[in-house]
Amino acid sequence: MSTENMKKSVDYISQKMAHLGIKPDTGIILGSGLGKIADEINGIKSPYSEIPGFKSSTIEGHTGNLVIGEFCSKNIVTMQGRLHFYEGHSLADVVYPVRIMKLLGVKNLIVTNAAGGINKEFSPGDLMIIEDHINLTGKNPLIGENIAEFGSRFPDMSDAYNKNFITTAQNSARELGIILRRGVYAWVTGPCYETPAEIRMLRTLGADAVGMSTVPEVITARHAGINVLGISCITNMATGILDQPLSHREVIETATRVEQKFTGLVKKIVEKI
Repeated sequence: MSTENMKKSVDYISQKMAHLGIKPDTGIILGSGLGKIADEINGIKSPYSEIPGFKSSTIEGHTGNLVIGEFCSKNIVTMQGRLHFYEGHSLADVVYPVRIMKLLGVKNLIVTNAAGGINKEFSPGDLMIIEDHINLTGKNPLIGENIAEFGSRFPDMSDAYNKNFITTAQNSARELGIILRRGVYAWVTGPCYETPAEIRMLRTLGADAVGMSTVPEVITARHAGINVLGISCITNMATGILDQPLSHREVIETATRVEQKFTGLVKKIVEKI
């Protein structure tokens, strides 16, 4: 990862922010079909394609904008869509925006995704706070030369998801009358959905939901000392739980259906952290 590219990215974004007179301290990464919340931010919107060093997403439901401005009286930088390893991007490219957030001054990160439900008590449309994750890809964004500017060679992951933030999310959901699940998220590369046998294995391992993102961003954020809250939108039940095929269209449709609930919860959390 080129430090020269990172400097160009930060300089470009900082010039944009100068017009707003703000410095973001909270970041949000919006997953499949969840990007509309960024439209409520009062600020500036820059397509990834215009930012030096950024790559563009190719997936439906990932608009591909960096949005910076005021949201719930807080200064926010938001990724309206993310990059995925299965698109052919390197993990360095996937986590690049998280490192730029760190250089911009971000201390707290809310990372969201659309996920398949493994826990049979879940239903499509549920929101799940991520308590922990399982990395099943054999990949890690920190492999290679360590960038000491961001963190140590061997970062601790015992508190990957901030416990105080989890409590804040639970209290926020209670105030809004939202049922909030809690569970473990498993990261797989994709892009194919899992087989029924793989889902049985994941359930045995203790996973409650499965998806194709999030974990590399969380690892990178924690390496850089950023506090993380993770929220999964259960957009479908995983293979073998229901007798029906899976499709990305179902993911987008379910995310759209729960948009109001999701937006309300994120707003309440942002107000509190």
